Amino acid sequence: MSAAPGPAAVAAADPRAVLPRAVTDRRQSGELVIDWEDGARSLLPHGLLRQRCRCAACEQARRRGLPPPEPAALSEIRALAVQGLNLVFADGHERGIYPWAYLRALGDEVAGGGGRVPSLRD
Repeated sequence: MSAAPGPAAVAAADPRAVLPRAVTDRRQSGELVIDWEDGARSLLPHGLLRQRCRCAACEQARRRGLPPPEPAALSEIRALAVQGLNLVFADGHERGIYPWAYLRALGDEVAGGGGRVPSLRD
């Protein structure tokens, strides 16, 4: 079984794939919903977003083999224009920057049930 294409491959096929049209936080269900310009929709659980944070501290913890952080709900969403989102979580963590391509790849992973974690190089 082949791995899902990374964000770079998706963007090369259709540059609109990594441009959001709308971002909605469904706090009650604990999901961040992103509607993409190409018509796709990503449903991203808050807990997954927290556990997949790519800030320097979280990346270092992963390299050391530490367990992922406990899932946490979003408490604030800060838009970073064309770059992506800065997500703030209920556990106080606020350093994670989530590029649009990474959010799209996570959404595709969730929808496809794949185990691949997108990297910065995708």
